[in-house]
Amino acid sequence: MIVILKNGIKKEETESFTKYLEKFGVEVHPIVGETQTILGLVGDTSKIDTTVIQSNRLVEKVMHVQEPFKMANRVFHPENTVVDVMGELIGGKKIAVIAGPCSVESYEQVLEIARSIKKSGAGFLRGGAFKPRTSPYSFQGMGLEGLNILKEVKKETGLPIVTELMSIEMLDKFIEDVDLIQIGARNMSNFDLLKEVGKTKVPILLKRGMSSTIEEFLMSAEYIMSEGNENVILCERGIRTFENYTRNTLDLSAVPAIKKLSHLPIIVDPSHAAGMWWMVEPLSKAAVSAGADGLMIEVHNDPAK
Repeated sequence: MIVILKNGIKKEETESFTKYLEKFGVEVHPIVGETQTILGLVGDTSKIDTTVIQSNRLVEKVMHVQEPFKMANRVFHPENTVVDVMGELIGGKKIAVIAGPCSVESYEQVLEIARSIKKSGAGFLRGGAFKPRTSPYSFQGMGLEGLNILKEVKKETGLPIVTELMSIEMLDKFIEDVDLIQIGARNMSNFDLLKEVGKTKVPILLKRGMSSTIEEFLMSAEYIMSEGNENVILCERGIRTFENYTRNTLDLSAVPAIKKLSHLPIIVDPSHAAGMWWMVEPLSKAAVSAGADGLMIEVHNDPAK
C-alpha cells in the first residue's frame, strides 16, 4: 500500500503520521520529493481500513500495490536508484562496464586483462574465484588464492572487484575484500544467502535465474532489500528456452519490463547469454538500446587456451 500525502505537509506532521501508521504493524518507507511525499507501507496491510487513512487531512490518495514485491517496486520509489561502488555509479547517465575473465587463473593473467579493460574504458574488474559448475569434475576456481589475486590486481589498477559469492560461510571474507558481491543465477533462489547479504552494506549484483520469471527475479531482490540492503543491481544473463543454438536466450524484453516495474538498475551479460564471442558486440548494442544501465563482458587474454 502507498499513501500519497498532500502538497506542503510539514516534516513534523509527516513524522507524526508515520508513527501512527507503524502502529498497524507495518514498516513505513517515506519517499520525499520536492513537492510531495509518498509513504510506502510494507507488511500485512489487509487489516488496515483504507477509508480511515484516506479521511486523514494529510492524505491525498491511498493506493494498493498489486505486485508482491514492494521495496523494489517503482510505485514506492519513483526515481531511479543509482548504486555507488567506490565512486563508480551504476544506474546513472553513464553506461557502466564490468569486464574480466570468467575464472581467475593467475596473477599475470588477471593483471594483463585488468590493464587492458581499464584502458578500454571499463570501470569494474570481474573474475570468478569460486565457480559454480554444472559438472562436479569441472574447474571450480582457485578459491581464496583467486580472491587474493583480485585484491592484488585492484591495488595495481584501482578497479573495484566484482566476484561471485557461493556460500554464507565466505560472507565475512567477501564483506572485507569485495566491492560488488555477485549472486549468480544458480543462487538467485537461495533465500538464506539472499537474506544474509541483505544484512550487509556491500552492493549486490543479482543475476537472473536460468528459468525464473521477471516477478521471481524481482522477488529475489526483495529478499535482499527487506533485510536493509537497498544497493541492489539486477543482471539479465539469458534464460533457458527450447533454443539450443546459443548457450542461453538473452531476454532483452526484461530490461524495459524491469525499468517499468522497478527503480533498481539493470545490466546485461551478453557473454554468458550467447556463449559466442561474435554475438557479444551486437547484443551489447541491443542491450544499451533497450535501456540497460550497464554491461558485463567476459574478457580473456588467450581465448584459445
